[in-house]
Amino acid sequence: MCGDGQVRRFAVGRTELAAREIRFARFVLRRLAYGSALPAAAEVHARLTRMGQTLEQVLLGEAGAHTGDGNVIVVPPGRLHSVPWSLLPGLRSQAVSVAPSAASWLRARRTVSDTVLDDTVLDDDGLDAPAGRVVLVRGPHLASEGAEVPQLAADYAAGREPVVLGSGTATVARVLAAIDGARLVHIAAHGTFRPDSPLFSSLSLDDGPLTVYDLERLRRGPRQLVLSSCDSGVIAPAGANELLGLASSLIPLGTVAIVASVVPVNDAAAVPLMLALHRELRRGASLAEALRDARQGSESDPVAAATAWSFVCLGAG
Repeated sequence: MCGDGQVRRFAVGRTELAAREIRFARFVLRRLAYGSALPAAAEVHARLTRMGQTLEQVLLGEAGAHTGDGNVIVVPPGRLHSVPWSLLPGLRSQAVSVAPSAASWLRARRTVSDTVLDDTVLDDDGLDAPAGRVVLVRGPHLASEGAEVPQLAADYAAGREPVVLGSGTATVARVLAAIDGARLVHIAAHGTFRPDSPLFSSLSLDDGPLTVYDLERLRRGPRQLVLSSCDSGVIAPAGANELLGLASSLIPLGTVAIVASVVPVNDAAAVPLMLALHRELRRGASLAEALRDARQGSESDPVAAATAWSFVCLGAG
């Protein structure tokens, strides 16, 4: 553990136990997102709290008492990259970013420092927002029909007009061209993680899948990326130091931070969460901070809570 100019070492649970608890947590979140018969909100909250406490003890041990009040960066081993970190009670009030490695986090931080913003525009709240291309993509077959995208298009139209793709225009070629080097990209599209071949993990677009191989054709990744559907945040270990998946493929291309889910989520419940997240972004929050603040108040609704706790921030926050 690094912080306050110190490096400290704490013993935590065994990797096998941690992997088992993570699988159970992801199973419960998935059932809550799609279950037709849900227990009362108080019972769900109590169950998730107990599950989060168990995860916290296994994953953080005594280190959980030393995270402080600031932002938290987690660099877990390869097998533990699909943790719904916001379930851990000690981290719910903090902005948490998950980095594939310390080197990738430092690279992302340098990208933030080196970015030069030429001018600013005013958003619909009268707040300063960095100039740059905003891209909003709506894929097919979503239960919500990507309902957040039209609202986000209106919200961002007060500044530079966003690029909006969907209803037949969200093709692989057009999406790749639009997101290349964009400041902010939001993609509402079903994600499929392929544990047998992570490079074929994909997002479903109007003319077929957008795979990791396709993303690697970008000259530069979008600076910030929000993936609002399915388990697009899942990545898999490959060898000693390599991680494969939709999200991990973009960080080496200059993407600073990605919000994505580690389990399939309820599309309809994701809509208000995404609108709240973008509202915080327009106020100047980082992606990790925006995700933390967007979750506030979701605990009273079991489906909303499960959805909010299924998303993580990857990269430098």
